[in-house]
Amino acid sequence: MSRIGRKPVTVPKGVTLQVQGNSVAVKGPRGELRRTLHPEMQIAFSNDQFTVARPSEEKRHKALHGLTRTLVQNMVDGVSKGFSKSLEIQGVGYKAEAKPYGVNLIVGYSHPVKYEAPKGIKITVDNNTMVKIEGADKELVGQVAAELRAVRPPEPYKGKGIRYVGEQVRRKAGKTGAK
Repeated sequence: MSRIGRKPVTVPKGVTLQVQGNSVAVKGPRGELRRTLHPEMQIAFSNDQFTVARPSEEKRHKALHGLTRTLVQNMVDGVSKGFSKSLEIQGVGYKAEAKPYGVNLIVGYSHPVKYEAPKGIKITVDNNTMVKIEGADKELVGQVAAELRAVRPPEPYKGKGIRYVGEQVRRKAGKTGAK
């Protein structure tokens, strides 16, 4: 049996979890999330414990077992604590400005790049170079961070660009002198 899948998901105080068929709705202080789970997985909720069972020992069912449990755990964690990712901008003249719609990035193009944050995502900027993405949906927070990083990924020669906090960028040696 899956070691992750067999663990029950404990629902903390202040969070409500509702199961209808194969869809799960979780509501908490940081928002509300809904997700439709795989129809073959058997889900149950009782006494503040959410459990997932699989119908057989097929390889596909084993994979879905752990996945289903982790998706629900992330939903519960998201509406109770929330998720965040941080990006840093490096480069002369590179900066970010927080706007009501999302963020405005000035990263070496001839024009500023406007990024509109999806519903449920909060983007904050500290001293023009640190961008923090917060939200209840772990998948959406990661997607927004990846899209912002893709605007100007770090380049290997000078290291300029947008990177995750703590990301190591492999540096390359530049051109050598003539003869």
